Amino acid sequence: MAVSQFSSMSTRPSEALVQCTSSLSRFIEFGSRNRTSKQKLLLIRTFNSRPPTTSFCIKCVSSQPSPKTKDRVTEEDTSSSQNSSGPDTASVASSIQYHAEFTPLFSPEKFEPPKAFFATAQSVRDSLIINWNSTYEYYERLNVKQAYYLSMEFLQGRALLNAIGNLGLTGAYAEALSKLGQSLENVVSQEPDAALGNGGLGRLASCFLDSMATLNYPAWGYGLRYKYGLFKQRITKDGQEEVAEDWLELGNPWEIERNDVSYPVKFYGKIVPGSDGKSHWIGGEDIKAVAYDIPIPGYKTKTTINLRLWSTMVPSEDFDLSAFNAGDHTKAAEALTNAEKICYILYPGDESVEGKVLRLKQQYTLCSASLQDIIARFEKRSAANVNWEEFPEKVAVQMNDTHPTLCIPELIRILIDLKGLSWKEAWNITQRTVAYTNHTVLPEALEKWSFELMQKLLPRHMEIIEMIDEELVHTIVSEYGTADPDLLEKRLKETRILENVDLPATFADLFVKTKESTDVVPDDELENCDEEGGPVDEELESEQEDDVLEEEKEAEAVQEPPQLVRMANLCVVGSHAVNGVAEIHSEIVTNEVFNEFYKLWPEKFQNKTNGVTPRRWIRFCNPDLSSILTSWLGTEDWVTNTGKLAELRKFADNEDLQSQFRAAKSNNKMKVVSFIKEKTGYSVSPDAMFDIQVKRIHEYKRQLMNILGIVYRYKKMKEMSAVERKAKFVPRVCIFGGKAFATYVQAKRIVKFITDVGATVNHDPEIGDLLKVIFVPDYNVSVAELLIPASELSQHISTAGMEASGTSNMKFAMNGCILIGTLDGANVEIRQEVGEENFFLFGARAHEIAGLRKERSEGKFVPDARFEEVKKFVKSGVFGSYNYDELMGSLEGNEGFGQADYFLVGKDFPSYLECQEKVDEAYCDQKRWTRMSIMNTAGSSKFSSDRTIQEYARDIWNIIPVELP
Repeated sequence: MAVSQFSSMSTRPSEALVQCTSSLSRFIEFGSRNRTSKQKLLLIRTFNSRPPTTSFCIKCVSSQPSPKTKDRVTEEDTSSSQNSSGPDTASVASSIQYHAEFTPLFSPEKFEPPKAFFATAQSVRDSLIINWNSTYEYYERLNVKQAYYLSMEFLQGRALLNAIGNLGLTGAYAEALSKLGQSLENVVSQEPDAALGNGGLGRLASCFLDSMATLNYPAWGYGLRYKYGLFKQRITKDGQEEVAEDWLELGNPWEIERNDVSYPVKFYGKIVPGSDGKSHWIGGEDIKAVAYDIPIPGYKTKTTINLRLWSTMVPSEDFDLSAFNAGDHTKAAEALTNAEKICYILYPGDESVEGKVLRLKQQYTLCSASLQDIIARFEKRSAANVNWEEFPEKVAVQMNDTHPTLCIPELIRILIDLKGLSWKEAWNITQRTVAYTNHTVLPEALEKWSFELMQKLLPRHMEIIEMIDEELVHTIVSEYGTADPDLLEKRLKETRILENVDLPATFADLFVKTKESTDVVPDDELENCDEEGGPVDEELESEQEDDVLEEEKEAEAVQEPPQLVRMANLCVVGSHAVNGVAEIHSEIVTNEVFNEFYKLWPEKFQNKTNGVTPRRWIRFCNPDLSSILTSWLGTEDWVTNTGKLAELRKFADNEDLQSQFRAAKSNNKMKVVSFIKEKTGYSVSPDAMFDIQVKRIHEYKRQLMNILGIVYRYKKMKEMSAVERKAKFVPRVCIFGGKAFATYVQAKRIVKFITDVGATVNHDPEIGDLLKVIFVPDYNVSVAELLIPASELSQHISTAGMEASGTSNMKFAMNGCILIGTLDGANVEIRQEVGEENFFLFGARAHEIAGLRKERSEGKFVPDARFEEVKKFVKSGVFGSYNYDELMGSLEGNEGFGQADYFLVGKDFPSYLECQEKVDEAYCDQKRWTRMSIMNTAGSSKFSSDRTIQEYARDIWNIIPVELP
């Protein structure tokens, strides 16, 4: 149908609908306990020319049972307009038309792309809701054990293409939209990325949800519904600027607000003992967390799981109408504002006390609302037979990093204060229920909160945390005894949850008594002697003691360390399983970060190397490569069984396959050329190597080393003649993307530096297409889906031992991109899988880092001449008037905050430059390069999130797949 025909609905909508199709039928499958196994009930909703009159009839049709996932072999979605068990093009078009007419968010005059997107998404959502409801009706009936994944981030990206792809309806929707005068590609592009995350942590969580659904695991995700996201990044002449995300301004067609699902969340107040012997948390600030649900479909399976997001509010009665009418509008809305701002943005700045309070409120809201919801579901499924000892047999709670740590004291609080369990029972249940994934070794991400702040904001939880700390101290003392007081003190210092807080009363005199018992000379023999054994001048000694005491008091007043709550330690103590996310990271976790805990509870610690979903990251974002894989492997099974990808190795030298790989890469590069022109105004050559580093901007990720390497390359080019530079250098387009946290000054300087270098290099007529430097603004999942399939070289160059895993490295490898990197995070395993000869390695190893920093602090480091040369070049002003002294200064000196090159850029720089020369050499041999590309795709089979989730399900959650009948 042409757009003009559809637009005629503005005059007489019902007649226009009849023109489109003689009757609009919606087929909705719903469950029936009385149906036979080979029958389905279909609900047919027919619309005639008198809307709002709607007639319904019920029809029975037979159907075959859905095949098991592992046996499924299907053709490409786009090869047919009709899925064998799904709607045809006509019914899809009718469904879209129906929502455009009767679920309107736009005026009826036009059917333009934004309106087409919402109508299409609502049409798809209808199908998802059917399977969604069936999934949870089945889980309720079976009362299965369910996993709950709590994360502060879920970086979903766009949902439309993923949803119709998983449903096997891409072809049907593409043809239906074409008949309605729209293209699927254009409609998909109207969807804003859901602003619910920032980087790898959130994207991993979303990959996990996709795998949970695809593998039919009973699971839910829990997060917060951020109104303004992290921020939308703009790049100006001054560098990065932040503005609020607008992803919810037009609404979110995927979410369903559950007005009947809300829970109270309390802050502040005080604890009073009740006559029932329980502690009662009273007073304070009360808000309400309301559920918003988003369906998550599995790939070609009925299973559709849930992502439940919490939004915060207060009842209307908390709006102070009297204050408003008196003119005090701010006070009138104070309660509402305090509640709503909890879900305004992801990771609010925490340099102020107010920022710290807001972050803690976010974390507690996520934990409290989610656990109340989980417990309510457990009680509902248990009916009249609630047995709390069975709670860990029905519930698994996974904390994605330290942000949800408050799950531990909150679960204990609910079980003791609200459900009447004893401390021993609640503590035992909690430890058997909760598990913790550590994602970083960076101190700031391990999270320490002010004891005073937490005591004020969450008084009951601090009581519980103090009890957990006391349990831990008791365990440590019981395990190791008191024979070696110094060692015991060291162990307690490393493991205690409370830092710089006195030992519990029962252990207060532990070290005093222990150390007294080890003195060689009894005190009574020395009490009347001076240091030389002579008589003591008691009056003088008294004066001296007074002076010393006064000095000590003054010193304590100035230097007394802050009392802190160590959230990562609480995670370890309160969980039954602790896992790292790459082999090298898990080794660092057990050998360094949590070594004392590992000695105490070695059975708790595991490795679960991260993974990414091959559906979004090959199947849907790179259809050319997807078709090649299906053709050469002879099956589409690789989409759910990536082990099949390894079979591609035997074709790596095949000229036809190599030709197809190059053609697919070239097509994807052409899309990026257009995108770069649109977003930045720069023109780049598709014949140049596309060299990409896209990730959160952070010093340890070393975007600074990358851009300094580019500057060195540029300087060498400028020193050559045109003929020399063309012979020496492979043309490159160096692409950066990522956000610097709003208050991270040094990271924002790096962004500014990259854009300044680009502004100079890209306008240099002598260089032309030999070198371009591009910073892509507002990097997100949708941008990644465009850049990654086009990438040829990808940089994963963090300081060894500092990146837990990384997941973008896996996405790049899957798409036939070759990595340059250090032996850090998952790079180690990727290199093992793809082959050492297909990975460009450089830099210091993780076990060397501490020694290298020590060498630097002792003034023994001698920088490479090339490193000094490039810093001097930057300081010369060639890239503009901005003062880069502080940025370059971070690479200089031997010690001090913000100096001494903590992330070892200078140390690894020579090795990095030499490795880049090897990259140029390999790229000149396109047959060799293409073979390396194929080997990267073939070697990425391990890095599917399906494999990771199967390991979590088997080793930590103890859940099994549940396929719908």
